[in-house]
Amino acid sequence: MREEKVSFYSEGDQISAILRLPNESPAKALRAVVQGPGWLGLKDAKLYLRYHEGLTDAGFAVMIFDYRGSGESEGDRRLLSPSRQLEDLVNAVTYLTTREDIDGDNIGVFGSGGTGGGNAILLAAVDTRVGCAVAQVPVADGEDWLRRMRREYEWQEFLVRLRADREARVTTGEGELVQPREEIMVPTPERRQTKVKADVDDRVSDVVQLRGAEEILSYKPIDVVDRIAPRGLMVIAVEDDPVTPTDHAVSLYERAGAPKKLILQRHTTHYAAYEQYGDEIVPAIVEWFQEHLNRSDLLVCEEVISDDR
Repeated sequence: MREEKVSFYSEGDQISAILRLPNESPAKALRAVVQGPGWLGLKDAKLYLRYHEGLTDAGFAVMIFDYRGSGESEGDRRLLSPSRQLEDLVNAVTYLTTREDIDGDNIGVFGSGGTGGGNAILLAAVDTRVGCAVAQVPVADGEDWLRRMRREYEWQEFLVRLRADREARVTTGEGELVQPREEIMVPTPERRQTKVKADVDDRVSDVVQLRGAEEILSYKPIDVVDRIAPRGLMVIAVEDDPVTPTDHAVSLYERAGAPKKLILQRHTTHYAAYEQYGDEIVPAIVEWFQEHLNRSDLLVCEEVISDDR
């Protein structure tokens, strides 16, 4: 797998990206997969390497980038905004279409982890240039996601805190700053102990504006997942997952149109599944993109006339 450091602009800010390519130079333009990192993730996380190696070995290009305000990209470090992340993904697709070595008719999206998986669905839903999508452990409804991390009294206190923050922003011009790992997404005991993201954790912003939680409350890939059909959607979930609830993935699968596939990883946990099932999941992802990223230069429409007309 070869790597090329590239950059593009998203609404005026320069975005830092890594373009991963097959070892051998191709004879024709490559099909490509674009990825925005998962919740508080960065483009160079080792977690993603096995997926990208599988795809590049199969002849795909993969581009992963840091969202605005994170990693090596420009932008406000204190602003955590799913809507801006979606803009970044759309602009990433546009960048790929400008490259002669990329087949702009065959670009897919892969997203993993919470809003990473949810963002893949949102991108495919709003951008028909995306030929198919793979969403691993996605969030379907941001409000439900945040609520289920908290006991009822904690949820009510959180809503009061958001209301006070809205009032402060309009009366003083300043909002509350919080730690996103602890005060927006409440980590599970497994998240506190896992080392699966240790290579990037210390480079993620520790302080963001609380107003970012407002956007997550209205973050609802479930409302648009049906727009992806007839392009393909694969959803990958973990059974009994307290981090990104299993029923979120199942609901996305059920509401999506065909073609679609759901893979449920059993007898594991949210963070352990990456390693435990990697040897099965990576080939399944590659196969999905092989099957559904196949737009041709010829568009054939055919109507069949029945004998009983």
